[in-house]
Amino acid sequence: MISQENPSIWQDQLYDSLRRHDITLFSYVPDAGHAIIINRSLNDPNATSVPLTTEEEGVALLAGAHLGDQRGVLLMQSSGVGNCINMLSLIAIGRFPFVTVISMRGDFGEQNPWQFPMGQGTQPCLEAMGTRCYRVETSSEVAPAVDAATGMAYRSDQSVAILLSQRLIGAKKF
Repeated sequence: MISQENPSIWQDQLYDSLRRHDITLFSYVPDAGHAIIINRSLNDPNATSVPLTTEEEGVALLAGAHLGDQRGVLLMQSSGVGNCINMLSLIAIGRFPFVTVISMRGDFGEQNPWQFPMGQGTQPCLEAMGTRCYRVETSSEVAPAVDAATGMAYRSDQSVAILLSQRLIGAKKF
C-alpha cells in the first residue's frame, strides 16, 4: 500500500460516527478498504451486517430498511458504483435517505489500469443520479463527513456518498 493513514484510527472513527447516528444496518460487498468497519459491524451485537453478492442489492436493501424505520449504510468500492446506477433511480424517485461509503480506486497512487475508468467516473455518475458526494482525503475529515452525510440523508431524505480517497486508504501495489 502507498501512503496510507493509520486505518484502525480512521475506520474506527468512521464506524463510531455511523453508530452515533443510529446506523444499525451495514450492507457490504467484501473489500479490504472497509475491513475494520465490516469486522466491527459483525462483532457489534446491536448492528446487523449483510454481505451482498452485488452492490445494487444494497441500494434496495437500504430503501426497504428505511420503510422499516431502520438506518443503514452501503459499504462498497468505487468499481461497484457502476452496478448501482439503475437502482439509484429508486432512491431518487422514492426520496429515500441513502448513505454509502465508497473506498476509491483509480486515483492517488493507483497501479491497476482496470481501476481507472470507474474510479474516475464514480463521482460524476453518482452526481448524475442525484447523489451528493463528499471526498475524504485525511483521517481528520472522516467524522465531520459522516456527520454531514448522515444528517443530510436522514433529516432531508437525500442520497449522499462519502468517497474515501486512496490518499486516505492507501493504494495497492501490483
